[in-house]
Amino acid sequence: MLKGDKVGLRARREDDIPVLLTELYDDVVNSSRAESGPWRPISPGSKDPRLVVDDKEQGHVPFSVVELDGGTLIGTATLWGIDNHNRSAHIGLGLLPSSRGKGYGTDVVAVLCHYGFVVRGLRRLQIETLSDNAAMLRSAERNGFVREGVLRSSAWVMGEFLDEVLLGLLVQDWKPGPGPKG
Repeated sequence: MLKGDKVGLRARREDDIPVLLTELYDDVVNSSRAESGPWRPISPGSKDPRLVVDDKEQGHVPFSVVELDGGTLIGTATLWGIDNHNRSAHIGLGLLPSSRGKGYGTDVVAVLCHYGFVVRGLRRLQIETLSDNAAMLRSAERNGFVREGVLRSSAWVMGEFLDEVLLGLLVQDWKPGPGPKG
């Protein structure tokens, strides 16, 4: 398990799937804001890649996020679009509604940075998020990500086009927190 100050990132377990399905993916508004495509229901037992991990897929590393204090499942985190030639990847996360607003997002981003830069040897991490997602913007910027641009009206969300913000962090600009994260 990779550890931050408040959270751990671990492998997805079978018993995580019903919680993630109910708390994250069955929420139409949240899913519409988090996914690049339209919301659609996921059937119980589905092998949907957002839930079930394909250990052979090298360009996408999904984690379950747990509280360090007690091990309660609080969300998902992903390093995706991993490009080993250019040594870059994208990061994303989704917290259960009851876990939002507690500083977990900032810690998840920090642990994903450790994983990307230290464990995987990447040089650049990138985040794309909706321009009104203040929590993600704050979590990214607290970890040193820099706003690199705005993709105007690039996301169709619940009947309207929204802007997306593109943020990047280079390994030489990264300032890891104290202590080991693994």
